[in-house]
Amino acid sequence: MLTRTGSATSISLLIDSDVKRADLFIAVATSEEINITASILSKKLGAKKTIARIDNQEYLFPKYRDHFTSLGIDYMIYPEMLASKEVVGLLQQTGTTNIADFSGGKLSLFSVKLDEDAPIINKSIIETTQGIDYQNYRVVAITRNGETIIPRGEDKFLAGDMLYIVSNQAGIPGLMEFSGKKKFDIHNIMILGGSRIGMLTSKEMGSQHNVKLIELDREKSYRLSNLLNNTLVINGDGRDMNLLIEEGIKNMDAFISVTGDSETNILSCVLAKNMGVKKTIAEVENMDYITLAENMGIDTIINKKLVTAGRIFHFTASETVTSIKYLTGTDAEVLEFIVKEDSKITRGALNQIDFPKGSIIGGVIRDKSSFIANGYTLIKPDDRVVVFALPSAINKVGKFFN
Repeated sequence: MLTRTGSATSISLLIDSDVKRADLFIAVATSEEINITASILSKKLGAKKTIARIDNQEYLFPKYRDHFTSLGIDYMIYPEMLASKEVVGLLQQTGTTNIADFSGGKLSLFSVKLDEDAPIINKSIIETTQGIDYQNYRVVAITRNGETIIPRGEDKFLAGDMLYIVSNQAGIPGLMEFSGKKKFDIHNIMILGGSRIGMLTSKEMGSQHNVKLIELDREKSYRLSNLLNNTLVINGDGRDMNLLIEEGIKNMDAFISVTGDSETNILSCVLAKNMGVKKTIAEVENMDYITLAENMGIDTIINKKLVTAGRIFHFTASETVTSIKYLTGTDAEVLEFIVKEDSKITRGALNQIDFPKGSIIGGVIRDKSSFIANGYTLIKPDDRVVVFALPSAINKVGKFFN
């Protein structure tokens, strides 16, 4: 990687950087104006495709799409909207945390944190699957003390483990019983922070749920109350335990902290969890705090950088990769591949082709059906395959599909 110092809107710098040879120009500076201007200039100077990070949801409206395309901006990414969609998806799946769907939900990746009373604690994968010919779900990774493990048959489950499980729809009840989790309904939601994520989440959830949003800034609270018709906006300090108690935190089914301050989000979610809230979600932008936050009992961590990176990386991947997901709290990535004719993955059962260490195939989507892979699975051309891989294995995995 070659780095250059200077303004991204400098024509001379872009020319000197040989932007005309760029297949993809990505502008993700903190300034929306710089990103838009740099993308326009780069496209005019010869870049094939451009991506600009934006802060204005209005720019994504279909009626304005052609305006930006004509200027030279091929794609626009709004990180706060991506993060909000992730939060909404998390609230719609309780008991477990739905991280990603593949091929319209035919397969899904869930994360589950094991409590001390989970039925599989101190049991190995072999022990938990003994006598079962076929499962509609599969544990594809375990994170433990900041380390990601691609599990093998003898690996045991321990309290505090975060499991990543690939499942089809039929497997969801089984994976919840397997991990000792129970599904529950969400009616009452408290959001701490009137950030863009908080506002967008309130807009989406307010029509069907009881939503309270707490914002410290008085003027911002007034603006939000005018924008959010179905949300009760409260001006106050969400770090004040008495305020949270007065506003009924004990009656909340979900607590979402998106203040923009990682420490506040972590501590408030821990407090909410201790007060009996079933589902807690914290925005943690400080990468050093992610593992700490997970170990403190917070159900789900969201990180705008990782969400955005996954979306951008999709544009840089090969044509065989249709979906990529970066996972918060682990180095691993989840990829969905389309299998080509005569690719290496089709040359035998999975237990015969020496699939790379540090990776595992979770499931397969074939035509309109999906199933969980095992050692005897034969992959066919045009299958869509969901792979969980550590960084050391990603390039090797790609060779099996190209």
